[in-house]
Amino acid sequence: MAEKNDDYVIDFISGQKLRATPEEVQAVQPFARILVDDYGYPKDVIQTRPQWRVKARPSDTKKEYPVDIAVFSDASHSDETLSIVVECKKKTRKDGMTQLQDYMRLSKASMGVWFNGNERLFLAKREHDGKVEFYEIPNIPRYGERLEDIGKFKRKDLRPAESLKSTFKAIRNYLAANAVGITRDEVLASQMINLIFCKIYDERFTKPDDTVRFRAGVDESASNVAKRIKDLFTVVRKQYSDVITKSDSIDIDDRSLLYVVGELQLYSLMESTRDAVGAAFEVFIGPSLKGGQGQFFTPRNVVQMVIDMVDPEPDDKILDPACGSGGFLVEGLRYVWSEIEARGAKYGWPQSEIDSEKQKVAIKNFFGIDKDSFLSKVAKAYLAILGDGRGGIHCENSLEHSSEWSSKTRNDITEDAFDVIITNPPFGKKLAIDSEAILKRYDLGHRWKQAKDGTFEKGVVLDKQPPQILFIERCISLLRPGGRMGIVLPETIFGMPKYRYVVDYIRRQGRIKAVVTLPEDTFQPETHAKCCVVIFIKFEKGEVFESIDPYPIFMCETKWCGHDSRGNPTIKIDERGEQVLMDDIPTVAAEYKRLMSE
Repeated sequence: MAEKNDDYVIDFISGQKLRATPEEVQAVQPFARILVDDYGYPKDVIQTRPQWRVKARPSDTKKEYPVDIAVFSDASHSDETLSIVVECKKKTRKDGMTQLQDYMRLSKASMGVWFNGNERLFLAKREHDGKVEFYEIPNIPRYGERLEDIGKFKRKDLRPAESLKSTFKAIRNYLAANAVGITRDEVLASQMINLIFCKIYDERFTKPDDTVRFRAGVDESASNVAKRIKDLFTVVRKQYSDVITKSDSIDIDDRSLLYVVGELQLYSLMESTRDAVGAAFEVFIGPSLKGGQGQFFTPRNVVQMVIDMVDPEPDDKILDPACGSGGFLVEGLRYVWSEIEARGAKYGWPQSEIDSEKQKVAIKNFFGIDKDSFLSKVAKAYLAILGDGRGGIHCENSLEHSSEWSSKTRNDITEDAFDVIITNPPFGKKLAIDSEAILKRYDLGHRWKQAKDGTFEKGVVLDKQPPQILFIERCISLLRPGGRMGIVLPETIFGMPKYRYVVDYIRRQGRIKAVVTLPEDTFQPETHAKCCVVIFIKFEKGEVFESIDPYPIFMCETKWCGHDSRGNPTIKIDERGEQVLMDDIPTVAAEYKRLMSE
């Protein structure tokens, strides 16, 4: 969205200062950005301010209706070149459709969009027997395309989505209001994940010049689109039968399915700046459901920063012991794959050898655990479709003794075995582990008392302990000597006196290489927890805290995370008058590597 202060915004298109009304902040500015970033429309064919006006009735010479966003076929901005009108003020779908039809009826615009910040509707207009008719369409064309081109995408035509979360929000609200027989968020989430897997599979296994199957054309019936998608899901389910079972199915009604496909079809989810599965979970599994278990999905810029700082290599054995839907593992896999591709290019490997090496790494070196059966199943399917890394995902409680795990998990996950751990363990004010069987296994499950000389002495088992504290010890125990860890933790662990014993414990197990504090908005709107990222290297065998030399620790405070407390992008105007995303996080890893190499 546009740059924002408490009482005004800078319009994304015109650069004018506007009052920060709810519809301006939540709808007009976000959709103007979507038109540019996702649909490719140049700013000079879009008009927001001054508002373009259209007739309210045939005799209206003053053009009484102001249009929130007007899109033209060229930069001339005339009645004849008006192509699309966007209505953002009406809050309900019914009122939005009525207002949109009024704008379109007496103008030259052949298409219209209603968007209220949460839902959207696409309309087209045609004249038949002297009457104007309106009909819903799956989407609007991208810049340079025609209405009839919608749904005729080749794989190479797909583009990364910049506003994926807003797209999923629109889908979620449409389904909640319109899907027949499905209303609960958990069921909608399951259906959405099945469709995302269809989309990713279609992207991965469609040749660049071939037409994708995950599409919906303007004149296609809902039943035809639904059949094609369900046939695609049958292929996906058969290919990954050990992950996606016969009981899994696409149960959304045909019309709702058409809407979902229409919203997603122009994007490449695999190439998008945001993790598609994670973004869908954030929208469909709301904070009331996931927050109770401390399951707050890590923003992709934070995940990428952690992975860049830990710098995993193709031969590293990698684990996320609180993997959720697999976000850290997916980004870690992409990072390692890029290393393999660079190695292959350097040594002139054929593409088949590069692909074989990438698949081997996914199967042999990537592992995850999550105690939520649904999330672990999603992570397994996600890694299977991306790179056949499904075998390394296990549904277990990471904090339990390994004797409580299945034999396969015990074979895959052993102590002192992993080169790299990347994770964001569950945390929350109301979360606590109170099982004595678990607590007594951990040094950090005990009470610690600081002596006069500053050392800490272990006491009795605690009644309860937040899970993130126990996860620190668990992760360290799973690392091999010399192994690296990137972990997201509440900042209170490093700032509150009552947790000094935890910091002392970490220091006595290895070197704290970096502490990066994250802005308070980072995990909002899901949680207000102030967090930091810790980079840690476990001591080699024979090393002890008392005998090591002093070493530098990279300390960094990031001010901007790319979004505000509502989840909307934070934008500033630079000295050239261009809008720039305010996000410090992507710059951290390079600075860390530079300073650590000196």
